[in-house]
Amino acid sequence: MIHGWIDLQVNGYNGINFSDPSLRLSDIKKVNSQLLELGTIGYCPTIISSSLDVYSHNLQLIAKAIEIQEEGAKILGIHLEGPFINPNIGYRGIHRKENIILPSLEIFDKLSSWSHNNIKILTLAPEMKDALELTQHVLKTSNLIVSIGHSNAMKDTIQNAVNLGVKAATHVGNGLPDMIERHKNPMWPILAEDEIYGLFITDGYHLPEELLKTCLRAKKVSKFIVTSDLIHLAGKSPGNYTINDIPVVLESNRHLHCQDSSQLAGSASSMMECMNYLASIGELSEKELYLVGHDNPLKLLNIDANSINFPKKTKINYQENKFFINNSSA
Repeated sequence: MIHGWIDLQVNGYNGINFSDPSLRLSDIKKVNSQLLELGTIGYCPTIISSSLDVYSHNLQLIAKAIEIQEEGAKILGIHLEGPFINPNIGYRGIHRKENIILPSLEIFDKLSSWSHNNIKILTLAPEMKDALELTQHVLKTSNLIVSIGHSNAMKDTIQNAVNLGVKAATHVGNGLPDMIERHKNPMWPILAEDEIYGLFITDGYHLPEELLKTCLRAKKVSKFIVTSDLIHLAGKSPGNYTINDIPVVLESNRHLHCQDSSQLAGSASSMMECMNYLASIGELSEKELYLVGHDNPLKLLNIDANSINFPKKTKINYQENKFFINNSSA
């Protein structure tokens, strides 16, 4: 039994968006508390491709929250999902094209400085101009993790990135167009590469059960990590909303999609809900589920669980393919 889950990709929750220019310190504290109530004890607040003004404000604010954090889920570092991703339709997802830029050592160093060196994961597209140069720079000058995502990189480019020290791939199977070449696409070399972790959104919507099973068998438990990819609409009432001026619908079953379309618009399922869905497909033992939802994320971040004063308000129990929070065991 563990105290809770580790989530490497949280964009926001219950109306609070980590990429919002009006983000406040009190908002971050509120997310910390709410995530803990949902069974998440540690996480990486995630900022998607944004303007430099947003980065300047939000990175410094999250760095401050890391410095003073007291209660709630622990912030383990910042996940930058962009801005150095593939700008083409399908690959960029809901990221605004105008906020996506070519990889730049100068801009990354500026982002790192604003974050007070609290960036823990950088998701980029290694096929973009100067991306491998930036990757080499980042890995030589910091301890952060470079992850492949929102990318159309082919086998050789992915191999070159891995040779430089890239250790992960973000939301594998997503951040891709609906129509891709069946053999020449990023998924197969990522799944076949034994050296990198795969981060997977197991909410039951981003990846179908049969694909999840295939990914598990390819990456094996040792290189499989569950992430929620929660966005700010998670925790809100079902209804019609907009994301980056795109009309979206949040269904009562947490299915979040574009209006009049089946295209997904983000995740509205917590780590607990993602873990329950993964448990329900019957591929992993209870011990293995703890590995992919707790141990492996910490291992990727090179964090010893005993070195962090994680909150012990909740404990996660398991019964009949379903996890639940036992608050009385605090």
